[in-house]
Order: sequence, then C-alpha cells, then structure tokens
Amino acid sequence: MRETPLLDRIQTPADMRFLEREELTQLAGEVRDTMIDAVSVTGGHLGAGLGVVELTVALHHVFDTPNDILIWDVGHQAYPHKILTGRRDRIRTLRQANGLSGFTKRSESVYDPFGAAHAATSISAALGFCVARDLKGESNHVIAVIGDGSMTAGMAYEAMNIAASSTKRLIVILNDNDMSIAPPVGAMSNYFARLLSGRSFLSLRKAAKKMIEVWPLPLADAARKADEFARGMVQGGTFFEELGFHYIGVVDGHDLDTLVPILRNASEIDHKPVLVHVRTQKGKGYAPAESAADKYHGVSKFNVITGEQQKAPAGPPSYTKVFGDSLVHEARKDSRVVAITAAMPTGTGLDVFEAAFPDRMFDVGIAEQHAVTFAAGLAADGMKPFAAIYSTFLQRGYDQVVHDVAIQKLPVRFAIDRAGLVGADGATHAGSFDIGFLGALPGFVMMGAADEVELARMVATCAAYDDGPSGVRYPRGEALGLAIPADPAPLEIGKGRIVREGTKIALLSFGARLSDTLRAADRLNAMGLSTTVADARFAKPIDEDLVRRLAREHEVLITIEEGAVGGFGAFVLHFLAKEGALDKGLRIRTLTLPDRFQDQASPAAMIAEAGLDSQGIQAAALGALGLDEAALHAASGLVRA
Repeated sequence: MRETPLLDRIQTPADMRFLEREELTQLAGEVRDTMIDAVSVTGGHLGAGLGVVELTVALHHVFDTPNDILIWDVGHQAYPHKILTGRRDRIRTLRQANGLSGFTKRSESVYDPFGAAHAATSISAALGFCVARDLKGESNHVIAVIGDGSMTAGMAYEAMNIAASSTKRLIVILNDNDMSIAPPVGAMSNYFARLLSGRSFLSLRKAAKKMIEVWPLPLADAARKADEFARGMVQGGTFFEELGFHYIGVVDGHDLDTLVPILRNASEIDHKPVLVHVRTQKGKGYAPAESAADKYHGVSKFNVITGEQQKAPAGPPSYTKVFGDSLVHEARKDSRVVAITAAMPTGTGLDVFEAAFPDRMFDVGIAEQHAVTFAAGLAADGMKPFAAIYSTFLQRGYDQVVHDVAIQKLPVRFAIDRAGLVGADGATHAGSFDIGFLGALPGFVMMGAADEVELARMVATCAAYDDGPSGVRYPRGEALGLAIPADPAPLEIGKGRIVREGTKIALLSFGARLSDTLRAADRLNAMGLSTTVADARFAKPIDEDLVRRLAREHEVLITIEEGAVGGFGAFVLHFLAKEGALDKGLRIRTLTLPDRFQDQASPAAMIAEAGLDSQGIQAAALGALGLDEAALHAASGLVRA
C-alpha cells in the first residue's frame, strides 16, 4: 500500500513543528515536487523558489508563524511558503485571474504579513514590525529573508543602519544564491556558523567583553580588534557586525541538519539584531533549472520531464527587442550614446547593446536611484545616456528624475519598458503612472509608441534631442510586425499625426492603444458615424494645433491611453479648458486605466476590463453622443462587426 505523502498532513505550519529531522527532509522534497508540477502548468518564477525550499521548511518548523512575522523580500521566491501555509490546493492558480498572486499579498493570507514585489523592502518593513511589537510590549520574532541581489539596493542598508539602535529581536536571513558574497560553504563553514551561534560561544564573548571593560585601555583595544579580526577571518561578517548585527554564516541553505539548530540559536539571541548568511543554489533539485544559465528564474509552461518550455508561435519581435536594436543603431552613429540598466540587461533588451558596445553599457544592480543620477552625471559631461528601466521600477527613482535631471534640464533619455498593464505580474508590476509623474515635470518630453516603427523613430528622437530630459514608453509583448526603416528619422518635437480622417467623432490615442482605436473607428464608421483617428505621439508637449483642430471640427473627442487617471487625458483637458473649448459644447471623454489597482489576469482581459479595447472605445463614443448601440443597429439593420 502506497504511503500517504507527508505534505498531505500539513495544513498549516503548526503541523510541522513536531516533525523529526528526517521528516523535514522528506517534506522539503515533496514541496519541491509540488512546486515544479504547479509552475509547469502556470508558468512563473521557478529558480528562486526551488533554491529556498529547505530554508522555507526550516523557518516554518522553527518559528511560530504567523505570530512570528516572516517577510519575503520581492516575494517571487515564496511559492514554497504558499504551499506550506494553507494554499497548496490553489497553487495551480498562480498568476491566473482570480488565483494566487505570484508574490506575497496581505489580502491573500495571514501568513503574508507584508506584500512585496519590488526588491529591498523587507528589512525596512521588518523593522517597522519590530518597533510596533516593542511599543506594544510583545515578544514575537520578526524575520526578513532577503536575496543577495536585493542587497545591491541602498534601502536595505538604510534599514540596517538604524536597526541596532531601534530594536533587538530582528533576524535577517541573507539568501546568497548568485553573487558569491562569501566563499563556498562546506563542513568547516557550517561548523563555525553553528559554533558561533551557540550559547557557549555567546556566553564566552559576553564574559570577555566584561573583562575588556575593566582592562587598561591599550589591552582592551587590542582585545576588541582581535575579536573583530577573528570573527571576520572565520566568517567574513565584519561589515554586518559594524552595522550592529550579530553575524552567523556562511550556512549551507540546503542542509536541514545545520539550518534548524542555527535558526533556533538565532532565535535565542536577544541582545542585538542577527544576520544569518545562508548560501543556496538557485534552481536546486531540478536538473534543467540547475543547468540553465538563468536557473529558470522566470519560465513559461514547461514539460516536467524534459524541462522544455512551451514556446509561443514565431511572430514579430517584442517591443523590448525593437528598442535594443534601435539603440544599437543610434550608438553606431554616435559614440556618446551609452546605456544604463538597473539589474535588467536582458529584460530591457540591452543585452544586444552590451554585446555590441561592452564598454558603453552599465548595469548598476537594483539601484534605480543611482541609475538615474549616474545618467545625469554622464549627461552633464556631454554623453547621451539612455536609462532603460521598467515603468514600475522607475517609480523608485522619481526624486532623482525631478531633482537631478529635470531641474537641471539634463538630456537623460528614459526608455520606459513595460508601460501599461503586464498581465500575470499584476498590480505591483503594472506601468500605470509614468505618463502622469513624468508629464508633470517642466521641460520633460514624453512620448508613447503606437507601434515598432514609431518606437524606432522615438529612440532616434531621444538621441537627437539635447535640450532636456526625454522619455519613450512602450508596452510588454510583441510588436505589430511592421517593417522598420533602415535609418529611422527623428520626430518633430510635440507633433502628432492624423491617421484617418472623419467628421463627427475624434479618437485621440496616446501610445499602444492605437490598433484598438482604429478597430473602434471601423465599428463606428460601419454604424454611419464618421470617425477621425489621431496618434498624439507626445503627451508632453502636447500637439496644441492638433488638439485644437480635433475639438473644433468634431462633436465628440475621446482620448485613449493605457495609463492612470491624471495622465494624457488630463493634460488635454487642461489645455482645452485654458482655450475655452469646453464652453462650446464639445463632448469629451478621457479613457484611462480604472482608478484602482487591477488584479492579475491575461493582458487582453485586463484591457477589456479597463474599457480600452475596441468595444470599450466604441461604447465610450456612443455614450458621449447619447446613443444606444443596440437601437442604432436595429434602426440601421447593421450587424455588429
């Protein structure tokens, strides 16, 4: 008779507390298998989660979650955590509509005390939980798990810098899986980590410190330096010790016989915050992931046996690829063109630039603030920097965009990838706000690409424009398959274009919704409603002549943008109000993303929900005219296209 899987007995982490060490190893294997099976169906982040399976099991075994607060930095490695915290039955809904989030999410579970999807927030949040706990007189533990990549972000050190003076019972787990911060782990490293986290060693250090306090000053200084030097030589933890943390490491993150006692020891240290340096292998336990260059960081659906990922049918290049190729083209013409990314060389398409111009490509790590000001310094000395940053991550560098770039009128060029909705990654990664927050800045030239030809021309426009900062936004996913000119010509700053002429309704699109706008115009024209379609190209400066003409010559003006309230439509309204056009009977509607954070779904479903597909645009135009679509069709005998 087949033995019931151990995982079937785990409904909550409380069921793990009394498991034997061998059972924990078995449980880790079952969690790993469950995760591989689920992600093979849903796609998502795989490698990072595989690397923390044993760590996740150990943490929930040792600590009393959810009473003890466990915060995962970024959250993309939290799939094993979700399996062990009552969400196993829904794990195949990861990143699907109405399913589990691909990141931690407060509204999803009490075991997700803090939502995260951007890097380096965990220690700051954990410190907040610690101080709240201390003020309330409680005694639970707070644990933050942060990856070595996230430790390239300054925010992590800002939190650690004040942690020791703010609280004592805080445990930071540094999950080192890629950057080789420390030497490879092994038996001796694990031995020292276990020794130095134990009560005997701590008692010895405390006794030594008391002796140092009464020794003559020269002898005391020598003893302190010897203690610091010895710990630094054994562990490499002097830096964290200087920040006020008790450092334990380096620990094999896949060895439960080592992890469990060390975490128990760490939980008993109450005189200062603790940092446990754990070394893990991304993709651990799944051969295709272990052998892949990216360790299967993010995958589409795949065959569990072979690891082969499901490939989409061959189609047009992605907008990201078009940007990368276009920038290489501009760099060949001008040696001053340089590229900057914040830990996303492949994601932003700059891998092709790096291959062509390795000495002009700069990856600054997860440090968007630094990336922006670094670009400002380059621009101030005559270079032509392109900072390629996802819209959602550019938010992290906004003060630098304002203070270091815009105020100084420096010609930094921003390539704003993933602008608009992003489907399965949900609200945390949607590029919803860049039109508004960049368009609000004096002198900022803000463009939106309707297709790949426009994107290539906008890259050329940025390269040619030296009078101040500029940016071009473009969506995730495939372009339209249009032929790009060999040498795309720059656009005239602040000038849009008429794509189709009509007389009654004007549809003014900014950015990637132009195709749906044209389809909506087809529907409206088929109903006998003559429709003009215009591509704004620029949100700032807007084409005042174009907007003025559309308002003067049409009964209805609809603006369309894949961005939040307060963006392009607001800029148009502001201009028309100043012109007095709103007093002359013009019926105007602004179509934007809804004024809420949209949950994950397919991109098409999210666009339809926002009313930005062709049917939504058509409905908005009919509504502005006070017309009922069904009645119009009945009267005209037309069948809906």
